[in-house]
Amino acid sequence: MGCGSCSSGGCVPAGCNSNGSCMTGGGCSKLDVYDWFSNVDMPSNYKAFNILEVRFKGSRKDFYRNTDNIYVEAGELVCVESGTGGYDVGHVTMTGELVRMQMKKRGVAVDAPEIKKLYRKSSALDVEKWKLAKGLEYETMHRARKIIIELKLDMKLSDVDYQGDKTKATFYYTAEDRVDFRELIKKLAEEFKVRIEMRQIGMRQEASRLGGIGSCGRELCCSTWLTDFKTVSTSAARYQNLSLNTLKLAGQCGKLKCCLNYELDTYMDALKDFPDDIKEIKTRRGSAYLQKTDIFKKTMWFSYRHDEPWVPLHVSRVNAIIAMNKNNEYPEDLSDIIIVPKLIEKVLDYDNVVGQDSLTRMDERNRKKKNNNRKKSNNRKPNSTPNAGGAAPNSRPPQNRPKK
Repeated sequence: MGCGSCSSGGCVPAGCNSNGSCMTGGGCSKLDVYDWFSNVDMPSNYKAFNILEVRFKGSRKDFYRNTDNIYVEAGELVCVESGTGGYDVGHVTMTGELVRMQMKKRGVAVDAPEIKKLYRKSSALDVEKWKLAKGLEYETMHRARKIIIELKLDMKLSDVDYQGDKTKATFYYTAEDRVDFRELIKKLAEEFKVRIEMRQIGMRQEASRLGGIGSCGRELCCSTWLTDFKTVSTSAARYQNLSLNTLKLAGQCGKLKCCLNYELDTYMDALKDFPDDIKEIKTRRGSAYLQKTDIFKKTMWFSYRHDEPWVPLHVSRVNAIIAMNKNNEYPEDLSDIIIVPKLIEKVLDYDNVVGQDSLTRMDERNRKKKNNNRKKSNNRKPNSTPNAGGAAPNSRPPQNRPKK
C-alpha cells in the first residue's frame, strides 16, 4: 500500500509498510506540524478560523480560505483552487488558530485577496486522477531533459510537478544565466499535451525538493522541517573556530550549510568576554602569541615560540594582561601564571535499579575459562623423545618383574 500522508502518493514506508504513519518512510513526516493548540479549550462562543494550510509536492505550502465551512482535519486530501484554472490536490497540514499564527509569521494578511479557495474534500475519483498525474512525473522529467539537450540550452531541469487535475505541469530548473526557452515550451506542449509553466529556483530550493542525506547522517533540514532560508556567511564559521574549508562547510546545494547558524547565537554570547583581535600579549621575557582558543571553557593558550609548550590562561587573566600592556606594565613570565582551574570530572555511577545482570558477565566468565585452561596446560608435563640410552628422561623407571 502506498504512503497516504506524503505528496508523492507512491512511496512505501520502510519501517512498518503501513499507510505512512511511521517516521521511516523517507518523506512521510516531511514538514510535519505539531498542533500544540489541540488540547487547549476554546471559549464557548469561539468561531473556528476559516483559513487552512495545505502542502503539495516538495516543500511548497499555501493558505486557502474555507468559505463553505467544510470540516477537515490535518492529513486529509483536499481539492483547492489553482491560480491558472482547474484545481490542485494537496494535504492539509494545519487548521485552526495555528494557521493564524503562521500567517502572522509569514506576513500574510487574513483578508488578503490573493488567498485562494478550498473547493472540497478529495473524492475517490480525484485521488485516482491525482495518482495518475503523479505517476507521469518521472517519465516527463527524463523526456524533457532529452529535449533540453537537443536544443543545447544551458539549464538544469531538477523536478516536474503535475497539477492535481492533470491539466498543467510545472518544470523547475536552475540556470546561471537567462535562458530563452520559448522553443522549449512549444516542444514540451506538443509532447505532453498540457499547459507548461517554467519556474526558476535556487540551489537551496532544488536541494529541498530533491532531498538527500547530509554529512551528519540525517535527512536534509531543508527537505524535512526547514521552511525559510536565512543567509549564511563565512563569519559564522569563524566565530565557531571552524576551518574555512569549503568542501566541509558546503552542503549538497553547494552553498554554506544552514546548520552553521543553529549554534551561532550561543557562540556569540560566549565570545562577549574575549578580547577582540588579540594575537599576542607581552611579558618581560618577550611576546607570547595566541595558539588556540576554547570558547566555552574560556581558555586561551599562548606560547613564545612554536616549539615551546603552550600555557593555558583564563580569559579574565588575558584581559588583565592586556590592560597592563596598555599601561606599559608587563608580567614576568607565562609559566608563572596558573589561572585555569582543573575541571572536576563527575564519575556517573548507575545503580542496577531494575535487577538486570551486568553487560560484561559473559566476558568475565569466558576470561575465567581461558585462565583455567592456561593453568592446566602449564601444569601438564611435556612429552619428549627418548634419549640415546633408550630411556625417556621423564618416564618412570622400569619395574623388575618376577621371572616365571
